[in-house]
Amino acid sequence: MAQNTSPSRYTITAALPYTNGPIHIGHLAGVYVPADIYTRYLRLKGNDVAFVCGSDEHGVAISMKAKKEGVTPTEIIDKYHGIIKKSFVDFGISFDNYSRTSAKVHHDTASEFFKKMYEQGDFIEEETEQLYDDEAAQFLADRFVIGTCPRCGHEEAYGDQCENCGSSLNATDLINPKSTITGTVPTLKKTKHWFLPLDRYEGFLKKWILEEHKSDWKPNVYGQCKSWIDEGLKPRAVTRDLDWGIPVPVQGGEGKVLYVWFDAPIGYISSTKEWAEREGKDWEPYWKDESTKLVHFIGKDNIVFHCIIFPSMLEANGDYILPDNVPANEFLNLEGNKLSTSKNWAVWLHEYLEEFPDMQDVLRYTLTANAPETKDNDFTWKDFQSRNNNELVAIFGNFVNRVTVLTHKYYDGVVPAPAEFSETDLETLKALKDYPEILANSLERYRFREGSQELMNLARLGNKYLADEEPWKLLKTDEERVKTIMYVALQIATGLAVLSEPFLPFTSTKLKKILRIAQNDKDGIRSSTSTPLGTGSVETTWDGVATAEALLPAGHTINKSELLFRKIEDKEIQQQLDKLEATKKINASTTLSTGAMDKEVAPQKDTITFDDFSKLDMRVGTIIEAEKMPKADKLLVLKVDTGLDTRTIVSGIANSFKPEDIVGKKVTVVANLAPRKLRGVESQGMILMTEDKDGKLVFVNPDEEHVSNGETIN
Repeated sequence: MAQNTSPSRYTITAALPYTNGPIHIGHLAGVYVPADIYTRYLRLKGNDVAFVCGSDEHGVAISMKAKKEGVTPTEIIDKYHGIIKKSFVDFGISFDNYSRTSAKVHHDTASEFFKKMYEQGDFIEEETEQLYDDEAAQFLADRFVIGTCPRCGHEEAYGDQCENCGSSLNATDLINPKSTITGTVPTLKKTKHWFLPLDRYEGFLKKWILEEHKSDWKPNVYGQCKSWIDEGLKPRAVTRDLDWGIPVPVQGGEGKVLYVWFDAPIGYISSTKEWAEREGKDWEPYWKDESTKLVHFIGKDNIVFHCIIFPSMLEANGDYILPDNVPANEFLNLEGNKLSTSKNWAVWLHEYLEEFPDMQDVLRYTLTANAPETKDNDFTWKDFQSRNNNELVAIFGNFVNRVTVLTHKYYDGVVPAPAEFSETDLETLKALKDYPEILANSLERYRFREGSQELMNLARLGNKYLADEEPWKLLKTDEERVKTIMYVALQIATGLAVLSEPFLPFTSTKLKKILRIAQNDKDGIRSSTSTPLGTGSVETTWDGVATAEALLPAGHTINKSELLFRKIEDKEIQQQLDKLEATKKINASTTLSTGAMDKEVAPQKDTITFDDFSKLDMRVGTIIEAEKMPKADKLLVLKVDTGLDTRTIVSGIANSFKPEDIVGKKVTVVANLAPRKLRGVESQGMILMTEDKDGKLVFVNPDEEHVSNGETIN
């Protein structure tokens, strides 16, 4: 089925967060903020929407974390489910239902799903050899095996996927596999399991994805899917030898559970069931009616599960619709390093909410404006500060504050009746009316970053209009003109109040309160208590911004102004940077063997013979002169006494050393390296260097004193 252009309803899913830790900004940027923006937009348009999610609470990672902490798996999932759910509520993610896979409704739904496929003969039952950790006395889930990728050579590929090249793998495909639980080399042990034969669905997937969704799916999603399909799909186990999860509900399944990747996406269905029962609705149309549009919001590491495996499961079951789109985002880095839960290199949502109270929208805006939609992007605290101070405060907040303050100053808060509109007024009002369509065009194509900037352009329109018209200069000479200017400016402010809601829901709620615009149940902050607006409030809709003759009518009274945003000071940002620096030092001190936290140990080069090694002539030398290479930031020109001679060596170490600091320094020189010209200077050797934990270059030299120049390195 191609793209559904006129759906009767929407089912929106956000990837189930795994309950072995809290939510961080990478999760927000990749999944939850774009999903919430899209859902809020759909609701404002009057659509029937079910926005569902829940905690993913099964799998070996949970049981292992429980063992490590000396608690039960239930205690682990309860702890993090509570933290995650509260964080989402406090952050304003407007789920219709947030469930959990430990719930009975999910166990029942997943079991029924499996049994139907089992009875239809959709599985292959095989006795296979799987990797087993003898020390831990358990079979290894794919994510608990690392090794060398057979396709790209990456040495830390997981047993299900190589995150370097994106290839889908089986644990037994890895070269030199080892258990991440104990570090031991696993053995192969026979066990019986059920497999989903993905190869049966290659024809279906080729037609559905490669033909029907070639033009409307994001290139990164389509490209990954195509590479997997082109490589040829293989059967994939749907059960595991574990003691934590949903028991396999058929004969012979004793001691086995449903593989977490099989049960987790079914969590979307069980969450919908839970919501429908609470709301007195029928859940089935949201999953089984062809007029429903199903959209999965995920990160790129989950593309294979949501585009290949889960659709194959839905197709096999036979009753379910397929996703219309899977707008997966790439990864978000933090201050130049990959986000890492294990290394605490993250901005945790629950901590952010404590340290920046009532500033949810600032983080939402920054993550959206810098969203990793087409490539990995980087979150920095300086950018966060800049987005807030230079855009939200200086543009959006400044415009609203000027308009509302002037309205109270000039007219006691009453919207003035306009006089005759100038050409500029009409052009400005026309531009305002265009914005619902402009924003919709971005959001319908899942371009949320683009949409956030278009919203800011509307605030810029308001600022420019006020700056150009200068009502404060005309007040004494042309009062009627000032009334018209303020009327137009108030229409723009009202448009901002409505159209900002998907992107800045807390700000939208605050601005609607100031302007006394009614807040309906389908927009705004679902977790907050609405403030009564009193009589005389007006109602304005998304489409009304484009069609209504007046968004805020003359004679309407607005409330007193309040600041929408506050400036973020340098000291607040420095505190966050200091916090990260402390984390980096802790990581460095505990992982000295692997160097800096973001460094991987370089793979061993090809084996050489002793004869190859003996060709190298390495000597102890002393730097006797050092100066910077003109017009070359990284290069130093060194004079080195090698014991054989004094020679010139050009070395790219200027970023780590000042010339005057290394004169007299003992170094190791490769003396018989063929000369090479660098920037016109002939370099007659190479100095051996390495890096410390902070990435600073360090000389490789003898520790002992009294080692003479010219001594060989053997």
